[in-house]
Amino acid sequence: MVNPAIPTVVIAAPASGSGKTTVATGLIGALTRAGHRVAPFKVGPDFIDPGYHAVAAGRPGRNLDPNLVGPDRVAPLFAAGCAGADFAVVEGVMGLFDGRITDDDLQGSGPGGGGFDGSGPAMGSTAHVAALIGAPVIVVVDASGHSQTLAAILHGLRSFDPSVDICGVILNRVGSPRHEHVLRQACDRVGLPVFAVLGRATELVVPSRHLGLIPAVEHGGAARTAVDAMAQLVSETADLAAVVAAGRTRRAMSGPVWSAAEEVAVARARTDARAPERPIRVAVAGGAAFTFSYAEHAELLAAAGAEVVAFDPLQDGLPGDSDAVIVGGGFPEEHVHTLAANVGLLEQLRAHADAGRPIHAECAGLLYLARDLDGHTMADVLPVRGHFGPSLTLGYRDAVALADSSVFTAGTRITGHEFHRSVVEPIGPAQAAWGWRRVGTSLTDGVIAGSVHASYLHTHPAGAPESVVRLVDSAVAATAEAELVPGHTSSVRSTHVRTHP
Repeated sequence: MVNPAIPTVVIAAPASGSGKTTVATGLIGALTRAGHRVAPFKVGPDFIDPGYHAVAAGRPGRNLDPNLVGPDRVAPLFAAGCAGADFAVVEGVMGLFDGRITDDDLQGSGPGGGGFDGSGPAMGSTAHVAALIGAPVIVVVDASGHSQTLAAILHGLRSFDPSVDICGVILNRVGSPRHEHVLRQACDRVGLPVFAVLGRATELVVPSRHLGLIPAVEHGGAARTAVDAMAQLVSETADLAAVVAAGRTRRAMSGPVWSAAEEVAVARARTDARAPERPIRVAVAGGAAFTFSYAEHAELLAAAGAEVVAFDPLQDGLPGDSDAVIVGGGFPEEHVHTLAANVGLLEQLRAHADAGRPIHAECAGLLYLARDLDGHTMADVLPVRGHFGPSLTLGYRDAVALADSSVFTAGTRITGHEFHRSVVEPIGPAQAAWGWRRVGTSLTDGVIAGSVHASYLHTHPAGAPESVVRLVDSAVAATAEAELVPGHTSSVRSTHVRTHP
């Protein structure tokens, strides 16, 4: 397949906090209202903004992160995410040129995040992704503290890397008509058109907490209301025709379209694994407590022969006949009382693990599988206790798998991302899942316990399709082993509460 030339704009900013999420979500909603089929994307590992994009577009929000999937996969993943769309909006991350910062950068011996030596945009930056997909950039400026000097800032953004096509400006948080007039003069001075002028609209503020915005799933109707307000504001203030025209200047590109089926086929060829003879039922935790997932994960699982069944740990039992379980990231601390009260599910997860059936957990999932979380009983599958604290752990990690597990083979190298304010305390011997080095120090993370692989590290399955194939294969092997045991019909399968067809 060939990468289609879908018109696209990238929404960037000089710095975090400029209003990219409001503008991008509002633009997605406004274009959708105008009859466009909009494909929404977010640069970086963020799980929350794509949820708001999905509300605005009526289709899944997807991530584009060269650090997690590799630069070569970004354009194919973008092309796949554009299927059925006629326009794409990509929300950037942090400032336009802000990318990954490595230990070499911190020690003064590196190229400043992979690009400040003139070799190209910093790895994983908005500028980097815009270059990979050949798309023009619209700069969102928080105008609340700006006047004529805005011209110099815009000039600097354009001249810093001329390969980045900055095509226009959206002025956010403009205080008055006089303020708008001065800012427009500044934009005119550097030859950049103004596509929209947004005032200081407090009704568009979406509540946040310790790790950022509250996910749209948790925020419910208020999220829909906020997204509608964003779309209405952009519809009333933006020159949508000019934005669409700018999107059509996207550089023509040719190349493959990402395919889950092809990735699985390649992974199986590498590992000499065969497709399962029957669909493998994979239960994936969701609901308000576990909202973090990448859209490609379910697609890869399905391509590998899995039947993906969602369940809500706040109220459901484990789906009947589950061969494997995935518990991703989220905010279990906000729902800890309800999670602890669902005793039946906690018992089912313990039985599932005791039967040797695989469980893959990341971050919030690690806490949920712990013995307890700040004193509240959890699944007690792992020999750890979870605690919340004031310190934020954040950043990319180049990790290596320290032992074989139901998801990764020992020695597997992967780039993942940490984002949490909790720690886990070991209460017994355990095999660490990952190891890495940071500023000269060797660190470990996570736990492998039997068929369970759990860690703080968020990984993108599109960057490691072999892990999806291995999870399915591990489930097949566990099922086959159980069927060899006399009386296996009284095992974990018969103890499940069937809450899904």
